[in-house]
Amino acid sequence: MNATLGTGTLARLALRRERGTAPWWILLIVSLSLVMVAYINRNMGTYELKLTYLKVIAGNPFLRAIGGGVVEPRLDVLATWRSGGFLYLASALAALMSVIRHTRREEDAGRSELVLAGRVGRAAPLTAALLVAGGTSLIGGALTAAALIGAGLEPAGSLTYGGGIAVAGWMFGGIAAVAAQLSRNAHTATVIALTALGAAYVLRFAADVSGQAWLKYLSPVGWVHLVEPYQSERWWLLGVCVLVSAILYGAAYRLLARRDLGSGLLPERLGPESAPELRGPVSLAWRLHRALLLKWLAGVAVFALLGGALTAPARDLVSRPSIIVDNITHFLGIAAGEKMVAGYLWYLILIIAYAVALYPVLMIVRLRAEETSGRAEALHATPMTRLRWASGHLLVTALGTAALMAVAGLAFGVIYSLAVGHLLTDAPAFLAGALSTVPAAWCVGAVCLLAYGLLPRAAVVIAWLAWLLTTGLGQVVGPLYGLWGGSPAEPFHHIPNAMLATAFPLVPVTALLAITTLLTGAGLLALRHRDFGT
Repeated sequence: MNATLGTGTLARLALRRERGTAPWWILLIVSLSLVMVAYINRNMGTYELKLTYLKVIAGNPFLRAIGGGVVEPRLDVLATWRSGGFLYLASALAALMSVIRHTRREEDAGRSELVLAGRVGRAAPLTAALLVAGGTSLIGGALTAAALIGAGLEPAGSLTYGGGIAVAGWMFGGIAAVAAQLSRNAHTATVIALTALGAAYVLRFAADVSGQAWLKYLSPVGWVHLVEPYQSERWWLLGVCVLVSAILYGAAYRLLARRDLGSGLLPERLGPESAPELRGPVSLAWRLHRALLLKWLAGVAVFALLGGALTAPARDLVSRPSIIVDNITHFLGIAAGEKMVAGYLWYLILIIAYAVALYPVLMIVRLRAEETSGRAEALHATPMTRLRWASGHLLVTALGTAALMAVAGLAFGVIYSLAVGHLLTDAPAFLAGALSTVPAAWCVGAVCLLAYGLLPRAAVVIAWLAWLLTTGLGQVVGPLYGLWGGSPAEPFHHIPNAMLATAFPLVPVTALLAITTLLTGAGLLALRHRDFGT
């Protein structure tokens, strides 16, 4: 039988299932590229303003590394520099999740076995997944290029930029395809692929922070940045990315041919012959989540240490009068001067907090995966009820979220204290400031839990949208398109700057805790009364 027989049918099925997800990714990519053009035109309409902005960027390695690459005082370069770092990641993440969703997750659910029992080739599901994920990346890149050309930007540079968005998705779709063959379940495949994406981004970021450009050549994300649309336009690097994608696809097919359906090539980590510590839902949830939590703790600590080390350049930045500093003071709501350093420190804490808000979202997505895989239903054959099962996961998630922010606050505070502050006073202040954001992150998770209880089939999409909207409307991403101060629609907006406050922000924290409690209770009540496994 032809190995790819039935690919067309499976591709159409995958497209039908993607209709509630892929269009939103494409809309996000295209709209953000246009928003950046409008933002640059509105806030840096003259050459002098663009040049002032570039001087600020050149003097601060952290700001320079956010966009990556060389910046020029031109609309097209500035707009793609501001949006490129995010759009390349968005395209890669969308493709990565799509490939795993239509390959490894289908095997976990047992649907692949049913499909392959018919006249369907062994490689057809993988081929369909790669076609759909790659097509989504291509459409996102092509529509972005068309939108930028329509906005008046140079056609050649716009096509190069769109090509970079497309190949970022192709490469990480290939990495996800390889991870799906190596691992035995979708969770492990997702962790492997996301770890690869995170490592690639960290290498690219480190290259721009340190000025060591050679580090970019070690990172697939760095390769895309090195294409430099509207500047050098290294089309040959796009060709390299396409070649690497083809190699990854070929490797995935070879690995697929060497493994049995439902198995992986990586050896399974066997647990102890008996596990007396698994006495309840909390210990079970801890065993399921501890590996991912430890990886998150390491990543958060590294970022916090890096942020603490950049406090000295921040002092230099805020000492220079410019329109950028004026915008920052408007965003922070404080006067320029020494207090602005506290605003900068709070901004870095918020960056970590918005990222950590993704952790409870992923845990709710994990609940849904446990349900659809049938593992949770098997547990319910024991005295463990669904509410006890869910409550165990929620407790571990809540404590894990708090631990992430505590580690961030301590790491940030210690490095800051050693560099320019005082350990006994600054470290506790950073810890309290980081912990003040935890209720907002819990609130995002509670929204996801309510969606899981009420609309289980749409819960994963709603969970991702909740985090994306929280981040997009927030105080970190919002200023990129002129939304200074964020939006009241997201919970972090209501947490005051704890680095300026003289007391712990008790009122907003209490209010967010009350809202989180109500949403959590409603979600658990809905979970209790709905059909399980649907």
